[in-house]
Amino acid sequence: MEAIGKSLKEALKSAQCEDCLTVGVYESAKIMNDDPDSVSFCVLATDEEWECDIALQIHFTLIQSFCFDNDISIVRVNDMQRLAEIVGDKTVQLEDAHCCLITNPVDGSCEDAALEKLHLFCEESRSLNDWVPEITLLER
Repeated sequence: MEAIGKSLKEALKSAQCEDCLTVGVYESAKIMNDDPDSVSFCVLATDEEWECDIALQIHFTLIQSFCFDNDISIVRVNDMQRLAEIVGDKTVQLEDAHCCLITNPVDGSCEDAALEKLHLFCEESRSLNDWVPEITLLER
């Protein structure tokens, strides 16, 4: 399980370098609405502080069903702060790292081994009826 957390971190970092990472529930929803075919992978993050946020849970439900309908791999992480550290800019405190999308590069050039591992992990999870598997992000 540790390896899949590492793959997630690598895929997020790689997507960020390629300018293929979208962070934020509303930003992600906009991309899903405007260009659903460009979305490759989705990460939903929550923690105890946000468990009771009804609006966020509704967004998550909508994002999950969009991903299911469009065959987009999706995972959950239970540490939004850690996710924000990975995808965030040190100068900006990310308030809305609840959803991150990895999109396909415009030129389609990206073959990311870490992302491939994540897609396989999601496929295996779905075969076990775990539709939104949870990944633990390790501390640095």
